[in-house]
Amino acid sequence: MSRSRPLDLPPWLAHALRTQRGPVPWSPVARGALAAGPLLLAGVLAGRASLGVVAAIAAMLAGINDHPGGRRSAVRRLGLPAVAGAAGMLIGTYAGERAGAVALTLLFAGLGLVAGGVSAVGAVASAGGTQLLVGSAVGAGMPLPEAGWRYALAFLCGAGWLIALRVLLPWPATHAGDYRPARFAGERAAVAGVYDAIAGLLDAAGSATATARRAALTAALDHAQDALGGFRLRRYTGSATERRLQAQYAAALPLAEAATALAWAGEPLTERASEGPRRLAAAVRDGVGAGPLPAPSRSAPALRALDDALLLAAEAFDQGDGGDLHTRRRGTRELLAAAIGSGGREYGFRVALSFGAAAAVAQALYHARWYGQHEHWYWLPATAVFLVKPDLGPLVSRVLCRAAGTVLGALLFAGLAAVLPHPGGLVALVAVCGALIPVAVRNFAAQTAVVTVLVLALVMVGGEPQASAARIGETLLACAIVLLVGHLPMPGERGGAVRARLAAAGSAADAYLTHVLNASDGAPGARRDTGRTSREPSHAPREPAVPGAPAVPAAGPDDRARRWVLRREAYRALAEARAAIARASAELPALARHAEGADEVAALLERLVDTTTACAVHLDDTGHLAPRHTRRLAELLEELADACERPGLRPCAVAVGG
Repeated sequence: MSRSRPLDLPPWLAHALRTQRGPVPWSPVARGALAAGPLLLAGVLAGRASLGVVAAIAAMLAGINDHPGGRRSAVRRLGLPAVAGAAGMLIGTYAGERAGAVALTLLFAGLGLVAGGVSAVGAVASAGGTQLLVGSAVGAGMPLPEAGWRYALAFLCGAGWLIALRVLLPWPATHAGDYRPARFAGERAAVAGVYDAIAGLLDAAGSATATARRAALTAALDHAQDALGGFRLRRYTGSATERRLQAQYAAALPLAEAATALAWAGEPLTERASEGPRRLAAAVRDGVGAGPLPAPSRSAPALRALDDALLLAAEAFDQGDGGDLHTRRRGTRELLAAAIGSGGREYGFRVALSFGAAAAVAQALYHARWYGQHEHWYWLPATAVFLVKPDLGPLVSRVLCRAAGTVLGALLFAGLAAVLPHPGGLVALVAVCGALIPVAVRNFAAQTAVVTVLVLALVMVGGEPQASAARIGETLLACAIVLLVGHLPMPGERGGAVRARLAAAGSAADAYLTHVLNASDGAPGARRDTGRTSREPSHAPREPAVPGAPAVPAAGPDDRARRWVLRREAYRALAEARAAIARASAELPALARHAEGADEVAALLERLVDTTTACAVHLDDTGHLAPRHTRRLAELLEELADACERPGLRPCAVAVGG
């Protein structure tokens, strides 16, 4: 009897049905319960319900962005979008009072162009662009009795309240069954995750899962780097615990480098190789010293690099005097180039058209009395803002999830509003929905349903009548607008976001490869041919990698730190490119075809960066490249040159040279 094959769903439908799994994040749930609901209650008790509504909306938006990570990074991740949202609230309020329908539509289209372009800079900028547009839509489309500056201030206070909860409330420790307060639990969990990922990569060396484990290591390093960075009043870290965590993160970088080189070699390793990183992960979680670490075999350059890195890690765990996060601050010119590049321009045009068209339709419906005697028309343009965001998934998936979530949430609210007492029951409903948001964000439809109930309860407390049916109709209109705009031809070539990410990854790979080949540093590794101990760095000139070329002088620790910065940038850029390609490939065929071939280029770049890492480790140990390294580099560079010559991929310009 043959087994039935699982049903193969289209990528856009599979994405709509996909739900992230994991334990309930109790800390964000507690913050959500203490954020929007109490703010709304305070506004009602003070006789300023409208200000309470705005503050609760800001807390809700901040809660959606409240992801795991460090406290300092949360200030930047939540605070900067809140400032943009307050600015949007101020602009929208005064523009709604003074501008006509045409002028307001043009203003919204201009804001959409700016916000869309800025969103190409990064995740925080994308959240800021979203809150700028949502704030302007609420400010103009939900007229309230207070002055505009008061609403902007209330918006900042609402987001600031959730940030204060994020920073000041104690977190449960990360151990199973241990609920003691831990000030740096987020940072500790992130750093421990890096060592776990290193151990996982070592276990997977020589197997088919090595590539996926290396991607998991990149994600863990990115997360830890972000968690330990962020806003600080002083230049240097004052907390001994935080300095120790930074030192432990920095000590993980040479371990990650050695593990990547071992995975590149493709030979299975013994369990002893991964035991050291696994013990270090446990030490990070327990907040103790490294203790005795098993030494792996030193039979190959990468194994010797792993052993040396374990020695340095043990020393860093014992001293714990801080360490460099190996990040490079992007300048204004680089940020501007990302915003006005091909990806920023394409997204900016689509946001401008979607937001402007939604605002125009909403105002036309308002003048046609679609909303009855009420003046609230914010829902349609605000919905379009969330629908047009590509980081929430493929376009059709976003539309399906938004429509289904809104219908479910509106119907659920209609039933609850009929039985709950006003306003006390609605305030309690807002608090419950705020607590559910950290769990609901695992699926866009579930998040939409919870947010729909929360917002409808908020505006009813603010004086808007129950309008579930109208909100469903407006959501479907916004879905139609964004679907239409998403398939319209735009100036330039389609797939600009993918090409921009590939170009950034190619540039980062080029910088990393050039540095390794031209300025390789002398690692403190054991040289079998010289008899040096594992703690004696060598700075003698090396034999050239290519016969007849001049010898390459070995550099010092500063050069190695520069190499780690470049390696981190290369892998982070590749992860961002992979994410953009995955989203583009999951679109409907009419849109997905613009990303054809990009996945192959990204895979080649990943193999090139992995090979570059293996070269760096080998150069540290021997001072020259082995023939297989030079041969593999040449093969990858040739394959990349061929892949980037295909139609549609030439603009990616992977400028990796030999």
